[in-house]
Amino acid sequence: MSFSRRQFLYNAGLMTAAAAFSQELFAGTKGGKPFGLQLYTLRDVIGADTKAVLRQVASYGYSFVEGYEGEKGLFWGMTNKEFKAYLDQLGLQMVSSHFDMYKDLEKKAAQAGEIGMKYLICPWLGPQKTLDDFKKAADSFNKAGEVCKKNGLKFAYHNHGYSFTLQDGQYPQDVMMNNTDPNLVDFEMDIYWVVTAGQDPNTWLTKYPNRWRLCHVKDRGKNFPAGEGDASVDVGTGVIDFKKVAASAKKAGMKYYIVEQERYDNGSSLEAAKVGAAYMKKLNA
Repeated sequence: MSFSRRQFLYNAGLMTAAAAFSQELFAGTKGGKPFGLQLYTLRDVIGADTKAVLRQVASYGYSFVEGYEGEKGLFWGMTNKEFKAYLDQLGLQMVSSHFDMYKDLEKKAAQAGEIGMKYLICPWLGPQKTLDDFKKAADSFNKAGEVCKKNGLKFAYHNHGYSFTLQDGQYPQDVMMNNTDPNLVDFEMDIYWVVTAGQDPNTWLTKYPNRWRLCHVKDRGKNFPAGEGDASVDVGTGVIDFKKVAASAKKAGMKYYIVEQERYDNGSSLEAAKVGAAYMKKLNA
């Protein structure tokens, strides 16, 4: 091998390493674990200039995003591959998305699997009249899980407070978890809603190890009445002990930690996302 050839390869190696190191810093993983943002946090701004907002998200140190299905679809008016390509430029991944599981499930699962997403998530079921209705929902989750598995990803369900409220002596969350196939269905714990329902997230994480694979890191304000649903505040400024929850989550097999905020008393949604990222860096340090 000639000197010029060796020098070229050496320089190319340095450039590749530098680029990888730069991307690692940019993604916020240096010195801590990756963390993500649920784009619903930015629902007031993301529709106007999606690409500019995603650039901001990356600059705050997020490593990945979780989407939601809005008027422009799962990929904000882009094709799945176009969306992935743009995220790649930013050093971001789309790990998961909330979606309407009752419309075009096969198509959405195929599109998600094609770009390497890990999860499609049902974000809302709603209170049900009977526990049998929750069992029927679990059956539908299993069927959706089969479709997702066929496309190389997994189905999950995201909780609200209603599934942690006793109904006929049982918690609907227990019913859904006990009637879904762990090989097909995982769960995303919205920590805020567990606390809002008066429950302890640590207890539920311990009760169902390796079933909670994603979580929403969403804080609850200090001066709100018990049970008040509209009490979301900047992550790290509320009453939830995320350090304790993170320790339980680690033991339970949690994989993805996702910041979310639903109301903004102090500045804009982008500022809330920035504050959330800063808190996650401290939490992961």
